[in-house]
Amino acid sequence: MRLTPNLLFLWLFIVPCVAVAADKSVYGLNEYTQLVNLNIEVAAKLDTGAKTASLSARDIKRFKRDGETWVRFYLAIDDAHSNPIERPLARVSKIKRRSGDYDPNEEKTYTARPVIELDICMGEALRKIEVNLTDRSAFQYPLLIGSEALKRFGAMVDPSLKYAAGKPDCANDVTPGE
Repeated sequence: MRLTPNLLFLWLFIVPCVAVAADKSVYGLNEYTQLVNLNIEVAAKLDTGAKTASLSARDIKRFKRDGETWVRFYLAIDDAHSNPIERPLARVSKIKRRSGDYDPNEEKTYTARPVIELDICMGEALRKIEVNLTDRSAFQYPLLIGSEALKRFGAMVDPSLKYAAGKPDCANDVTPGE
């Protein structure tokens, strides 16, 4: 069989794209997640326009433990979370402020946020992701998952779907580092 130029184009460019898409998991705009390290399930918003993931936290304090910097915080999800959580500080991220979110006389156009690592289960996938801590209590979803974490999940986001992955079930996925 002889391939015409159009069929050859399809074969060389379209077919590999379909193969790559087949390796991806489809998630909705919102998904249920299990914060494995914290033993809690929360709804998350998946946001391809955000680079980093953010978890709703309050009373965030840095402290030293055995020469390392740690973070102590409370989940800012509901009144049930009255116990402090302590995690090692992974790094500090600089989040760009929007024009209406900063004072032009202040010079700083970013907010510094502590970042921790958490094992997150979404659908049947368990991944270790970086999460910055900030008070998201004014938002509907306590967890925002940005593009860096979505890459780790091999995610394709369909904004017409909600909770496409179902409840978190990572019993068979024992590789959070992938």
